[in-house]
Amino acid sequence: MGKKVLLFGDIGIDDTIALMYAYCDDIIEIVGVVADYGNVSRENALSSTEYVKSLFPKKKVEKVKLIAGAHIPMTGEVPTYVPEIHGEYGLGPIIPPKCMDNGISDNFFEVVELIKAYKDELIIVNIGRLTSLATLFLLYKSLMRSIKGYYIMGGAFWMPGNITAVSEANIYGDPVAAQVVLANAKNVKIIPLNATNQAIVTPQMINYLDQVGQIPLVKELLDYYYQFYKKRDPAIQGAPLHDVVTLMAVKKSNLFSYQSHPVYIVQDASGIARGQSIADIRPYADLTQSEGENIVGGKIHEIACKLDYPSFYRDFMTVMTKEIFE
Repeated sequence: MGKKVLLFGDIGIDDTIALMYAYCDDIIEIVGVVADYGNVSRENALSSTEYVKSLFPKKKVEKVKLIAGAHIPMTGEVPTYVPEIHGEYGLGPIIPPKCMDNGISDNFFEVVELIKAYKDELIIVNIGRLTSLATLFLLYKSLMRSIKGYYIMGGAFWMPGNITAVSEANIYGDPVAAQVVLANAKNVKIIPLNATNQAIVTPQMINYLDQVGQIPLVKELLDYYYQFYKKRDPAIQGAPLHDVVTLMAVKKSNLFSYQSHPVYIVQDASGIARGQSIADIRPYADLTQSEGENIVGGKIHEIACKLDYPSFYRDFMTVMTKEIFE
């Protein structure tokens, strides 16, 4: 049975590979993509998302609605983009053709019609900043109760972040929005760095995808991505596909092991702990208050802790090559 997914992303290389993965997959059905600021500007994210669609047969992607998301975070700050990691358009060294500028600017509220159309069969996967998703909770809280479930790539629990010593990029980029979502959403699975850092794609995997895969540009994108990670950490064996593995979890319930804890996001705008994701792991914490909240105000959510790497490897390589990997 297909999984209908509304995807929110700040389209970088791992977001792009996640879209390619979804378009190749037989179970995941992307019904809409909300392109936000984050890794790149919103305008560039829209162009790259449209370009990726153009690489696939029209019949496969014609029903995918492209929606312009947020320009800036709820904090009101000017975003800082990361072309050294993802390229100017989130496509590494690739610049999409100018014809990909389709003029989409302010159609965000079309996402409401998508949610109404699919109702309780719709799954939301957020693999970027949470600004656009938080906006929906602020304006349409009752409507958001109809969502079947949420998968959120973000956070770093009990381990170093990738932006600061304690904070992961998606949460750090708009901690206010992250707290709004986590304080209001139900049926949430948080997929943090704890789990996504384990989803490594090696140079050998990349080269094989280039030789037999069905999708152009994969090697160019992943080589660019890996070069950044290799420069930062020479010991790393490959590039982590944070967003692919989050999307994969929609169809593979046993992909991760989970722990359930109250979660709270630190919103201090300037302090060192900004964007820190805190899980209350005290066995004696008061978890009896209404709506699953404990004394510090955190709602209980499932946190992915460990990835079944062989399962990830088999599924990713099978979907991307159309060969059977065991």
